[in-house]
Amino acid sequence: MQVDHHPLSSEFPEYKQAIHELKTGNAHFAKLFNEYDETDKAINRAENGAEHLGDVALEGLKKIRVSLKDQLFQILQTSAAA
Repeated sequence: MQVDHHPLSSEFPEYKQAIHELKTGNAHFAKLFNEYDETDKAINRAENGAEHLGDVALEGLKKIRVSLKDQLFQILQTSAAA
């Protein structure tokens, strides 16, 4: 079964332009974005069988992804309100 990748622009399509602007103009957002993207790719590789991770490690990565997503969303909301 193929598991989908979760790019941030697909998770928050209404913030697509803001994501692009923050990636280029906000070093903290860019760092979190890159961490989110790398974590999401690692999860995707594991779920699709390209790499083997134990259940505990995979769940840990998923928790990290959720935390990063929450942080990124908070920055997006703050920047949209400004």
